[in-house]
Amino acid sequence: MTLIKVKNIKKEWNGVSLFEGVSFEITEGERVLLFGRNGIGKTTLLQGLLGRLAFEEGSVYCGLDREEWGVLDQQLGIQSEVSTLEFVLSASGRLAELKHRLEQLARRLEETGGTDEEAVAEYGEAYDSYVQLDGYGWEAKAEKCLRQLKLEPSLWSQPYRLLSGGQKTRVQLAALLARQPKLLILDEPTNHLDEDTMEWLEEWVRTYPGTVLYVSHDRTFINRTATSVLELSPSGCRRYPGAYTQYREQKELEARTLEGQHRKQELEKEKLLESIRRYALWFQQAHSAARQNDFRRAKSKKNVSRLHAKEASLERLEKNRVELPKAAPKLNMKLESEVFQGDALLDLQDITLAYDGRPPLLEHFGLSLRRGDRLAVLGPNGAGKSSLLKLISGITQPAGGYVRVHPCTKIGYFAQELDHLKPDSTILDSLLELPGMTQTEARTILGCFLFPREDVFKTIGDLSLGEKCRVAFLRLYFGKANLLVLDEPTNYLDIDTRERVEEALAAYPGGLVIVSHDRYLHAKVANRLLLLGRGQKPQFFPGTFAEYTSRERSRILSPEEQSREGELRLLEMRLAGLMRSEPAETEHENRELLREIVSLRQEIGEFMEGN
Repeated sequence: MTLIKVKNIKKEWNGVSLFEGVSFEITEGERVLLFGRNGIGKTTLLQGLLGRLAFEEGSVYCGLDREEWGVLDQQLGIQSEVSTLEFVLSASGRLAELKHRLEQLARRLEETGGTDEEAVAEYGEAYDSYVQLDGYGWEAKAEKCLRQLKLEPSLWSQPYRLLSGGQKTRVQLAALLARQPKLLILDEPTNHLDEDTMEWLEEWVRTYPGTVLYVSHDRTFINRTATSVLELSPSGCRRYPGAYTQYREQKELEARTLEGQHRKQELEKEKLLESIRRYALWFQQAHSAARQNDFRRAKSKKNVSRLHAKEASLERLEKNRVELPKAAPKLNMKLESEVFQGDALLDLQDITLAYDGRPPLLEHFGLSLRRGDRLAVLGPNGAGKSSLLKLISGITQPAGGYVRVHPCTKIGYFAQELDHLKPDSTILDSLLELPGMTQTEARTILGCFLFPREDVFKTIGDLSLGEKCRVAFLRLYFGKANLLVLDEPTNYLDIDTRERVEEALAAYPGGLVIVSHDRYLHAKVANRLLLLGRGQKPQFFPGTFAEYTSRERSRILSPEEQSREGELRLLEMRLAGLMRSEPAETEHENRELLREIVSLRQEIGEFMEGN
C-alpha cells in the first residue's frame, strides 16, 4: 500500500529554487532515510509533506488520515506552560480534550461547592465518555512510556519548554511510543540522546510495525534502521536500496561507471576528430589534384562522404555525451599543532568535581594525557562529560585536587553550545582580526571551509548551527594547539562534512579529548576510552571504540593501570620515531641509534612482562 506519493514537486525561497522535479513513493512497512547535504531542503520537504508549507509545483498524495501520522520535530516550539505529562497525553486528541474538560469542570464544582447542577451533569457525561474510551488506561500507558524513556516522575510536572534538548526528544518519543501511529516522520531523532537511549531508539525504529520516514546524520543509526535511502538534490531525488553503507557502495560504483563511460567517450571523440582531420586533408589534396580528372574527382567525393559520416558520428556522440557530475564543495581542513617535546601534556590528580552542593560528578579522579592520546569520553547525559572537558580546558576549577598543565601545552577548546563566537561579527571580519591576515588570504581560507563569495559577509549570529560549527573549526585551524578538547564537534554537520572533519582529526599530530554521540567519529579517531556513569567510578578502556563494542569489556583499567598503559604507549611512540628516522651521517651515530632502539625494545618487553 502506498502511503505517500510525491510527483514533481518544487520549492522556492525568495524566488530561488531550493529543489524541483522531486518524485518518490513510500509504501507500507518501509524505513526510509531522507538524505542530503545541509541546506538542501530536507526539513523543508518534511514540512511540506506535513502540510505546514506549500510547494510551488507538483502534487502530494497521502494514503493515510493525518491522525495516523506521528511527528518528532526538532523545531517544535511550545511557549505555554504545558507540562511534560500533558504533552504526552495530548498526543491523543479526543482523550486530551476530555481530560482537560474534566479538570475545568472539577475546578468549577470546587468553586461552587458542588451546587452547580449543570456542571455536575456535564462532569458525569464527560467522565462516562473518558472511562468508556479507557482514559485512565491511556494515562497509565503515557506514564509507562515516560519511564521507559528514563524520564523520572520529578520531570512530569515541569513545563516542556524548559526541558533540555535530549529530554524534549525523549518526551516526543514517549508520546509516539504511546500512540504507535502508522506513519512516523522523524527529523533528527538521535540529536542529544545518550548511548543507552540511542540503542533503544535503534531497536524501536528497526522493529516498528508501521512506516518510518526520517532525517538523520548518524551513520550507525542509519545502518541499523534504514531499508532504503532517498537522496535529495536540487534537481530531484533518487532512491537507493539498503542503508548508508550500501548507499556509499552504490554511489562509488556509479562514479566509477560514469568515469569509465566518460573516458571511453573521450577516446572515441579523439579518434573521430583525428579521422575528420585526416579525411578533410585528403579531400583538400584530392580536390586540388583532380582538376578535370574524373577518377580523381570521384575519389575526392568519396573522401568527403567519409568526412560527413565521421562528422555525423561526432554529432551523435556529443548529443549522447556522458557528463561527469559536478563535485560538491567539500571542507578542506588540516589541523596542525605546535611542536611538543615533553612527556605529559596535562595531568589531573585527585580531582573532585561538584556543583551547587550536589553529589560530586567525580571524586579522587586521575587522568594523564600524553602526545598521541585520542581519548573518547563516553557516558550517559548528566554523567559529567562536558564538565570534565571544561575542567581540562581551564574554564572551570576543581572542588578538590589539582590540574598540572605542561608549560608548552596549548589547548584548543570546541564547545557544543558555540556561545564563544561573536554574534555581531562577520565571518570575514573574524579572520581579519588575526595579525598579518590579508583579505585575499582570508577569503581563500574561508572558501576551504565552505564559505564562498558573498557568504563571508554573513554575521555569525545569522548562521545556521552547521555554519557556526565550521567557524568554530576555523579558530582551531589557526590556534595550532597541541591538545584539542572537543565537545560534540560534529553535532550539526552533514555526513560529508563529518567525514572531512574525521580525516583531519585522524591526521592531527597532537592530543585529543572528545565527547560525542557520533559513534563513527569514535571508531575513526579514538585509541583510548574513559567511561563515566552517574554515581559510578570512572573506568578506562585502553583500546579502540570498535574493540570496546565488539568484545567482552574485560580490559577496563583502574587509574593506576591507565597511567602505566600511558607510559607503555609513550615508549612505543619513541621507538616508532627512532625506527622512522633517517640514517645518521657517521657510523658511530648509527651504532648509537641502533643501541637506543635495542634498549627501548628491551624496556618495552620488560614493561609488558611486568603487567
